[in-house]
Formats: sequence, structure tokens, C-alpha cells
Amino acid sequence: MNFSIIVVDLDGTLLNVNKKVSERSLKSILQCASRGIKFIFATARPPRAVRTFLPEELLELGSFVYYNGALIDCKHTGNNNHVSITPELTAEVLDYCLTCNPDLDISLEVKDEWMSLKPYDAETLMKVKGHPVVRSLSDLKQQAASKIIFSGSIDRQAFLEKFETRLNILITDEGELTQISALNASKEHAVSMICEAMGKTLQDVMVFGDDANDIGLFDQCGWPVAMGNAIEDLRNRAKEITDTNERDGVAIVLERLCS
Repeated sequence: MNFSIIVVDLDGTLLNVNKKVSERSLKSILQCASRGIKFIFATARPPRAVRTFLPEELLELGSFVYYNGALIDCKHTGNNNHVSITPELTAEVLDYCLTCNPDLDISLEVKDEWMSLKPYDAETLMKVKGHPVVRSLSDLKQQAASKIIFSGSIDRQAFLEKFETRLNILITDEGELTQISALNASKEHAVSMICEAMGKTLQDVMVFGDDANDIGLFDQCGWPVAMGNAIEDLRNRAKEITDTNERDGVAIVLERLCS
């Protein structure tokens, strides 16, 4: 196998249950990078979380796709891009969701700022790092959101039927979390843009992932590798299944690739 670009998801893939990169995984990535392979870290998370979770060595060598593709920071080419939901559509989503459930946990990410209607509890904040800025509903409805996120009781099928032709909607975390971005914001679109700027195609890419937001990349990249803990849809699309994120599944493949 000869791949010039490797895309790595974070949660459930590179990061372990403690949201850490193991020494073995770090060493394997640095070894491959020393041989000229470029790394793109593609995640649903915002920049501030990635800065918290990744060691400095990876922050310096990688390009980054945040919010499932809505925000790109490409260190390899200098290209940056933000694909946002229009304020009009942001307002429509908020009105619909809160009409269905006025107590729904719903918030917005706007570039690297987290905004919500209410403060979050301490347990939630421990998982995500940081605090949302509490804004009024009228203020939130004027935002060009990078991502809208909600969890809680709502008819997700009805939501999909209403918005799926206008938004990119991902239901992850075993159906508990709904992540919404602009229709043309996706990991595969963002990685394709980076590859084009580098004179490469998605067939030159090896990708590691575990959840539904990686399906588009698995369908288009040259060598998709599913984690041992990946969802069944991803495992069925993979050309290789490695070990779990807890057992250094990424490192196992990279060590073979760059040994």
C-alpha cells in the first residue's frame, strides 16, 4: 500500500476513552509523517477541543477538518474554509425543534464559539470542555452556524423528513445526538478540497473511522479502515478492520505501513 495522505477521526478512533492519544499511536503517526505522509485530523469537534485533546506535535504537523467539514484549517496548503448554515435556516431549525420540545438541549457552534439558550450541567461540561455562552433565542436565530447540535426527546424521523434536502444531518452516539451542518459541509467534501489543493485525489487517501460521520469518507477514499469498535455500516464499507481505539487500532496499521 502506498498512500500519501492519511485521514484520522478522533473520538472512538485515535482518542481512547480518556480522550488521550497513546504513546504508541503518537509514535506511529510521527514515524509516518517523517516519511512524508500528510495527516488530516477530521472530527465533529470544534478547534478548542482539538487543541485540548491532541499533543503539540500533532497540532503542528496536521491539517484539520472541524465540525464534520464545516471548518477547514489546512496547514499543508494554507487554505481555510468555513461552510455555515444561513441565519434564515438556523432560525427555522431552532423554531421547529423548540416547538417540538421547549426543553430540548440545543446549541450552536459558530466557528470556535459555543452558544446555547441555557447553561449546561456540570456533568455535560466535564465531557466537552469549556462553557457555552448563553444567548437569547433572537440572538441565536441570527447566527450563521457552523453546526447545530441537539439531544433529547424529539421525533428525529420527522425532523429528517423536513430538513434532509436542505441540511447535512448526522445522528450519532447510538441515536442520542443529532449534528446538523450546511448541506455541502461534510468530512468527505472537506478532505476532497484539501486533496485537490495538494494535487491528490481521494484514492490517494487512507482513512480511519468509527461512526456515521465517516461513512462518506469510507465510500470515497482509497483505503478505509474501520476500528474494531466501529458501527456496522462502517465495518461493511471498510477494506480493513483494525483493533479498537482502546487497543491502539490506528497504530497497528500505521506501524505496518511505515515499518
